[in-house]
Parts: sequence; structure tokens; C-alpha cells
Amino acid sequence: MESPIIFNYEEIDFVLENEDKTSDWIQKTIINEGKEFGEISYIFTNDEYILDINKKYLNHDFYTDVITFDYSDEDVVSGDIFISIDMIKYNSKKYKTEFSNELFRVIIHGILHLLGYEDKETDSKILMTQKEDYYLSLL
Repeated sequence: MESPIIFNYEEIDFVLENEDKTSDWIQKTIINEGKEFGEISYIFTNDEYILDINKKYLNHDFYTDVITFDYSDEDVVSGDIFISIDMIKYNSKKYKTEFSNELFRVIIHGILHLLGYEDKETDSKILMTQKEDYYLSLL
């Protein structure tokens, strides 16, 4: 069976290692949250590509590490998740963490958004960070 999770690469010299293992982890996260997985696409790219997406679709003029477009329907989780590898590298240095840890935190952060978690308010941000930590521990 083909994975419902697709990994794409745009304007970046990067390839995710262990795509199958990562896909299994993401699917288990979705199931653990009581949802079904639909089609999910990750697009790994660079800062300029993310900035363009941010300006064009969200009217935001700033860099970010992840942008999530949610196409979920009821309990079926679907969406596109854009991740800037440039920002992952920057944040891993800034927060003094391993690149892979920061990468997987952002990968699961996008899924948590698709599952309905938000990070705009302090309380919801704390919950999202707790969920990230929990799911990272299962990887």
C-alpha cells in the first residue's frame, strides 16, 4: 500500500532520511489522536520559497519555519505542510538543539495543526509544545 504521506523537495538540496519510518510515525500520531489519515504532503524548501508562500497566500511578510494548509474533513486529516530547511538550520543553532530534533519537531508541529491544535495563545502553545515533546519521544 502506498503511503498517504508524500515528501517533496522544492529549490533545496535536502532529502529526508528514513521517509518510511517518518511516515509511519506521523500516521501513528494521527491514529493516536483519534483521527484517520488522508493525503498529507510535506514540501521541504528554502526561506525564499516559504516567504513567497507566506506573502502570496497568507499576506504575511516574514520568514517562518513551517506553513500548514489544512484540507481536513471531519476526522480525516489532510493538508500541505511547507517546511523551510534554512529556518530549521537557523533555529537548531539558536536553540542549541540537533538539526534532526528541530526538523522532527517542526514535522510533527505541522501535523498537530492539522489535528486542530493552535499555538497563538500561551495556554494553547504550552499544550502544543507538550504534544510535540510527547510525539518526539515516540520517534
